[in-house]
Amino acid sequence: MAVKLSDESDDIGEIADINVTPFIDVTLVLLIIFMVAAPLSTVDVAVDLPTSNAQVQPRPDKPVFLTVRRDRSLAIGDDAVPREALQTRLDAETGRDREHRIFLRADQGISYGDLMGVMNILRGAGYLKIALVGLEDTGVPPSVAPPTSATP
Repeated sequence: MAVKLSDESDDIGEIADINVTPFIDVTLVLLIIFMVAAPLSTVDVAVDLPTSNAQVQPRPDKPVFLTVRRDRSLAIGDDAVPREALQTRLDAETGRDREHRIFLRADQGISYGDLMGVMNILRGAGYLKIALVGLEDTGVPPSVAPPTSATP
């Protein structure tokens, strides 16, 4: 059994107003999410790497210096060494002592990847004790050499 409560016609007209309450709720929730997530997504760690001011360690009696030159060539002491002969030459210099520390120095223009390549060669040869050589911090800025002019 059906009951009709109103006498008016059953035509319901269209509502032209927009219900903005759900829109405002969603907007506020998104705003809160972004306010919480924004500081977590912007990690900015400022790093100012210090220069070495550690105590100078005593040098061994016969240090082995491996130099990476600007053109990526290698030298032990003052003698140039091809990369293929590096292990043989290091074995001759250290007496096959893999515990001997190798002092690695590189030109300032060498990229980090090139230096890591040389360190991988040393590791592959069995030399795991590697010391990186740098300039000692004396508190005085390095002097800039005047440009040299070539005369014809």
